[in-house]
Amino acid sequence: MAVSRTSLDIVLLRTFLEVVESGGFAVAAERLALTPSAVSGHIKRLELATQSRLLERTTRSLQLTAAGELLITYARNIIGLEREARARLSGASISGRIRIGASEDFAGSWLPQVLETFHRWHPQASIELKVGITAGLIRQLQAEQLEVVFGKQCSRVAENGELLWQEELVWAFAAQRPFAAAGEVALAAFPEPCIYRESAITALSQAAKPWRLAFESSSMAGCLAAARAGFAVAPVARSQLRDGLRALGADEGMPPLPDACFYAFANPGSSAAQALIARVKEVGWRRRFAGQEP
Repeated sequence: MAVSRTSLDIVLLRTFLEVVESGGFAVAAERLALTPSAVSGHIKRLELATQSRLLERTTRSLQLTAAGELLITYARNIIGLEREARARLSGASISGRIRIGASEDFAGSWLPQVLETFHRWHPQASIELKVGITAGLIRQLQAEQLEVVFGKQCSRVAENGELLWQEELVWAFAAQRPFAAAGEVALAAFPEPCIYRESAITALSQAAKPWRLAFESSSMAGCLAAARAGFAVAPVARSQLRDGLRALGADEGMPPLPDACFYAFANPGSSAAQALIARVKEVGWRRRFAGQEP
């Protein structure tokens, strides 16, 4: 990246992040209450300030360049520090009990760092965490038993959440065990309804590949243990792969899986929920673009 003496405007950085998070200029414009042309202008000004092309655009996709991937890491830190400074200086502290629901992949991978920072910003707040399947947590949210839910989007859940990011689903299996590509697929999955389970069954059925449900558990650890033991194949987000696991692909006769959509669902008017959602987005996107494993 060429050296520039022009300072980086935090407004332009915020627009840049919104474009990347939303995956397009039109959605970013709606979220920022700007026109698409204004958003485009912000990106052009930021590219001029950095003397670098930050985004590659086609009619169907939006990709970060190498310079864009570098800048987004710094931008998230800058905006996160700015938000923390404003919260501290304004005395806008959140207190009381906050009830959070999270799917197990969220609770195990993304929430620890989120909660650590949230506690640093709002030390007077206490947190009650319930881990479960997204659909059940959504029902508790609707019954006002939770303030916010982080989970995977299932087809049986109304699309009223905020999209955080999308992630590739993979077939997890034991790293050191042979896989019989021509045989029946033994599947390890969550109980219904679950997007991992639904996506796996749909993919296998469309590929006319025989399968059976060999292991069912509401625990991600349980499904991963079955996969690690070579007992069954578990459909999981790529970020859930751990030591002792590998992703099966076309070479093993496994069909491709779609991306999983990760959402935040919250009751309106909860400042605590919105603060948590913002932090989850920061952590999730920083890890994804920095290439870090949870």
